[in-house]
Amino acid sequence: MINVLIGLAGLGLVIFLHELGHLLAAKSVGISVEAFSVGWGKKIWATRYGETEYRVSLLPIGGYCKMQGEHALLRAWQTKSSRIDVEPGDFYAATPMQRIFVLLAGPLVNFFFAVLVLAVIAIAGYSIQTFPNRIVLAADYGAENTVAEAAGLETGDRIVALAGETVETFRDIQTVIGQSAQEELSVTIDRDGETMQATLQPALDPSSGAGRIGVYPWIDPVIAEVTEDSAASLAGLRPGDQIVAVNGEPVENSIAVERAISNASGNALSLTLERNGSQREITVVPDYDENGQPRLGIRYEMITRRTPSYGLFGGLAEGVRQAVETLQLTLRGIGLLFRGVDLNQALMGPVRITYMVGEVATLGLEGGIGRAFLSFFNFLSLISITLFFMNLLPIPVLDGGQIVLSAIELTTRKPLHPQFVYHYQMVGNVIILALMFFALFNDILFFARG
Repeated sequence: MINVLIGLAGLGLVIFLHELGHLLAAKSVGISVEAFSVGWGKKIWATRYGETEYRVSLLPIGGYCKMQGEHALLRAWQTKSSRIDVEPGDFYAATPMQRIFVLLAGPLVNFFFAVLVLAVIAIAGYSIQTFPNRIVLAADYGAENTVAEAAGLETGDRIVALAGETVETFRDIQTVIGQSAQEELSVTIDRDGETMQATLQPALDPSSGAGRIGVYPWIDPVIAEVTEDSAASLAGLRPGDQIVAVNGEPVENSIAVERAISNASGNALSLTLERNGSQREITVVPDYDENGQPRLGIRYEMITRRTPSYGLFGGLAEGVRQAVETLQLTLRGIGLLFRGVDLNQALMGPVRITYMVGEVATLGLEGGIGRAFLSFFNFLSLISITLFFMNLLPIPVLDGGQIVLSAIELTTRKPLHPQFVYHYQMVGNVIILALMFFALFNDILFFARG
């Protein structure tokens, strides 16, 4: 429930800012706003200031900014009029340039909000917990036809550069690979002190659109934390212990440990530990997680990296850079929809987006309040940029579609025929409704699958 409430608050903030942009722009050019609502449906609270009624409505997803004269188009269509009758303050009484300004304002506020959030994060700085740039091949543990294996990489290699850019941590590797599906990348490898070169092309993950090459981080099996009342705690494992063998079989990294635990199918395990320079044997009986997988209840040591410190202007520049980069990735993601991405997995509706916003914040709480806020607002910046882009698509009903109509009127210097505008809008309604039903159906399947 907490996930849903946090998600609603986050998504509501993004949409509120979008509609606030429309509201302020409309008032600045003399367009009257009849109602400004946070939420949809029946209003549960309202107050009037000037000509505008400010509302809080029952359904907490979304909101709207109702401008004066929006129904003039419907009246013109019903009466088969050749022009839209307007009054002072109507939306259609404004000049095409004024209407474009108002329509652009909502998406632009979303973009500027994302820039501001990313700039504040850059100025404040934050710590990242990750693993070194040493890798384990998934192919060594049963995965077939992996990109890394085909490129000649081996377990124990350190990836020190990708596409000419230095990478120092496994997070750096994930970032570059994830953004480079189906793109050829040069790779610089450190293998036992010897530098080697290779090329690879990350495969496309159909469920997310991200790139993948089939590697895990090499994590030394040194215990950093033991969960209270877990199987490991009951068996006497301690932070600082290093697992050197499972059931007599040597293990060099955490993947080997986890594979041995999984293969034991819940049976007792004999662990050989190194503690304070000496070895000892401990028997442990794994318990199970919520997915029925055996586990010990331990966490391995990670490395911490601090982001660079930015001043005010440097932070603003970094915010703009990250926002533009995210927008470019969004554009590329649209292209990947036609290159093998599974729409059933990749397309999220408002229900799943709400859940994801809440889940990101809740998971962030595991790292403290600061980490939760960082995760929450980072994700909101991504949604804001996506909303900016999607709303500017030239689809009727969306801001972009309305901007196209106003731009045509501005170019031809004469009003468009109401019949054309109305049918153009109806096409947009059909497209949007179809997308909404498809996204909602995907959300239902997502939660049904658990």
